[in-house]
Amino acid sequence: MYSLAIYIYMFCVNVAALFGNRKAKQMMRGHRDTWRILREKVSPEDKPIWFHAASLGEFEQGRPLMERLRREHPEKKILLTFFSPSGYEVRKDYSGADVICYLPFDTLLNARKFLRLAHPSKAFFIKYEFWANYLFLLHFKGIPVFSVSSIFRPSQIFFRWYNFGYSYVLRQVSHFFVQNTESQRLLQQKGIFNVTVAGDTRFDRVVEISQQAKKLPVCESFVGESKKVFVVGSSWEADEDVYLPYFPGKGWKIIIASHVVSPVRIERLQARLKDMGLVSVLYSEAEKSDRLDDLRSADVLIIDCYGLLSSIYQFATIAYVGGGFGVGIHNVPEAAVYGVPVIIGPNNERFREAQYLLGVGSCREVSSAEAFRNVMDLFVSDPAQLRRAGKRAYDYIHSNAGAADLIYRETLA
Repeated sequence: MYSLAIYIYMFCVNVAALFGNRKAKQMMRGHRDTWRILREKVSPEDKPIWFHAASLGEFEQGRPLMERLRREHPEKKILLTFFSPSGYEVRKDYSGADVICYLPFDTLLNARKFLRLAHPSKAFFIKYEFWANYLFLLHFKGIPVFSVSSIFRPSQIFFRWYNFGYSYVLRQVSHFFVQNTESQRLLQQKGIFNVTVAGDTRFDRVVEISQQAKKLPVCESFVGESKKVFVVGSSWEADEDVYLPYFPGKGWKIIIASHVVSPVRIERLQARLKDMGLVSVLYSEAEKSDRLDDLRSADVLIIDCYGLLSSIYQFATIAYVGGGFGVGIHNVPEAAVYGVPVIIGPNNERFREAQYLLGVGSCREVSSAEAFRNVMDLFVSDPAQLRRAGKRAYDYIHSNAGAADLIYRETLA
């Protein structure tokens, strides 16, 4: 049944590619390129250490391990694979890995061919990645496989009565480094005891990013001396319905990083801001211009490029992390690491760090424009509460760092 599902998925992606779906076309082209990349860049004696991430978020969780390995053992080759175009297309030129490619669909033939060409000595699968055929073959060949920053819930198929034996896939993993004790307990119920509660390597990554935050002259000029700076990361239109109505006439400086950066999306956002009486400027235009007066007089700075958000949060008085009115919130620790309170939408129950920060008041959930207004008014009227919320956020992130060091010592040192 698993293999049938994979072939059905492959068929659907191929059909989507034929009908012009951009991501599907990128994926199919990337899968074909994988075999060429491996033949050209990997030889049997290399025996690379293989890291696999579904997409960009999982890549960031594996990144602290890859970069420490690069620093301490530059002689070892690193192979990095992605499943999603949103990961590969953004990080295909990442300098921390020697070979970067897509991971082809998990058929038995693909898995055999991939391992025959890649010759990995160890494999690290990040978070939710449990591809049965790859894992069975890695186990059969005696290649250690480590699951990093994995997290499990009772609702996952592994723990359902109808799991069709899929939980046996987990037994192919050499060791699990899970995020919490609930994950450990669920695995133990299945008779899997090769588990360490290590936490989330994402905390290590966001701490590292905050310590190396980029200098952004455009943002510095836009913010100026203002103490009222609202930074939005991964903004969707549904988020904007909630937070934008609050700001006209309030004197806040707003920085918006849209989840999707495209000409149509940016034009729609600019038009909406104009209708609300908010003056906006694009980051790309401001970067090319020396007209600082225009930048300083603007109400909103729109980030129309990728790769800056993690550094932009350093300017925030209050941050908003989008996605909570759709597929789920994005990276809360990326904002909280700077010691600022974070506002999120209601779809957040699957995110452990958000749940903790909600519990201590460092994160606030809103489900409407009215709820957002109430939270903002509370923080504005009580600066001491705003500072306490920010400090608790900072303390939580920094006290939970260390997972990458533990995993590295156990697997790569």
